[in-house]
Amino acid sequence: MVTIKILGPGCANCKKLEAIAREAAAVAHVPAEIVKVSDMKQIMQYDLLSTPGLVVNDKLVSSGRIPTLAEVQKWLIV
Repeated sequence: MVTIKILGPGCANCKKLEAIAREAAAVAHVPAEIVKVSDMKQIMQYDLLSTPGLVVNDKLVSSGRIPTLAEVQKWLIV
């Protein structure tokens, strides 16, 4: 199972990123656990410069933007 973390305070962009991550996992048929991380101390552990951030299996793959569905799918399959 893939662990996906959405890093951010819970803003509109964070919610949009979460929706894209859920859709990407469903379309790619990848079982995923999605975790929302809003605690700033936990977010800073990933050396994130701006939110929202996307972490796949403890690796920061995107920050400060909303990646496309295709990008997220690629990160989930690797």
